[in-house]
Amino acid sequence: MSGPAPLSGVRVLDVSTLFAGPLAATFLGDFGAEVIKVEHPTKPDAARGHGPAKQGVNLWWKTLGRNKRTVTIDLGQPEGAELLLELAIEADVLIENFRPGTLERWGVSPERLLDVNPRLVIARVTAFGQSGPYSGRPGFGSLAEAMSGFAALTGEPDGPPTLPPFGLADGIAALTCAYAIAVALRAAERDGRGQVVDLAIIEPILMLLGGQITAYDQLGIVQPRTGNRSVNNAPRNVYRTAQGDWVAVSTSSQSIAERVMRLVGQEDVVHEPWFASGHSRAEHADELDAAVAAWIAERSTAEVLAAFEEAQAAIAPVYDVRGIVDDPQYRALGTIQTVTDEELGPVRMQNVLFRLSQTPGAIRWAGRPHGEDTAAVLSEIGVTTERVSALRKKGVV
Repeated sequence: MSGPAPLSGVRVLDVSTLFAGPLAATFLGDFGAEVIKVEHPTKPDAARGHGPAKQGVNLWWKTLGRNKRTVTIDLGQPEGAELLLELAIEADVLIENFRPGTLERWGVSPERLLDVNPRLVIARVTAFGQSGPYSGRPGFGSLAEAMSGFAALTGEPDGPPTLPPFGLADGIAALTCAYAIAVALRAAERDGRGQVVDLAIIEPILMLLGGQITAYDQLGIVQPRTGNRSVNNAPRNVYRTAQGDWVAVSTSSQSIAERVMRLVGQEDVVHEPWFASGHSRAEHADELDAAVAAWIAERSTAEVLAAFEEAQAAIAPVYDVRGIVDDPQYRALGTIQTVTDEELGPVRMQNVLFRLSQTPGAIRWAGRPHGEDTAAVLSEIGVTTERVSALRKKGVV
């Protein structure tokens, strides 16, 4: 590393639960922010119970909780709320995802937090936002995937709308939240004032679904489900090789589409007038898919990948996790890192999201046990050992 991590010196209080808020804090911690994860003393972040565990140790938490120190505080108790205010004095960012009104009910509203620390950036991550008729409803990323139009667009044309088998909307919201925090921190640096980030999980995924709102507004178009096909180009699908593996082909650019069809022996189709644009090619997807599928089905996976590479056409194998961990490109990028963990020993997980040439991020440690750093963190704001013991007896920490 050529210099301090880019977010070194930024202190983040992560009082959120499950995925969008905590993952945003993870992204900040990966690039040097000091993240303090605050959980209830007897009801840890529910993410600690999601997915598989080894010897009672949750495995997803090792990634989601990495680079965070873990503290327990019952924010619903007056003394717990007071501790949060004391922590907020020295913080730069607070991330929460309780239902609107919860912080206010506990006596730690944004107004009070900004009163004790006017430079604080407060990120409020909820399913539906802080206002509007749905704001008080419980909600998760799956509802955002439904409401945004993602599920309606996903799946086979004659099948039901399909939800993703992972937290897609939460992940997109987490990336957006980290971006919003970086923007607000820059404004705080310039103006000396913090502010509230109101992030509704239903919104970022909607933005990434493209121009569907404008197309509906201007042309009345309602995009249908097309399975693995695209309404914007063809051929674009997954195809099975002679040995039963699946590969994905994309032809988003005209030149790639031409290379693919020449490779599979369909030179004539390239000269058809309708082949000149992605949208018109998509109207002939049956014909194009049939030609590509037949060519791929006659060859082994290695032959197909090698031929596409030689032709400079776009293709990728459809991996499960076994293919991912063995792939030479991921290995060259360092996408998967091994972290030494005090509970599990060596643990492999995804690396930080991107590479910076001068101030790269790093995984300093994997997710730590519930409340592991409570006494150490509280001592840094002047809470004595005796006070910590008294608070523990009351169930506050």
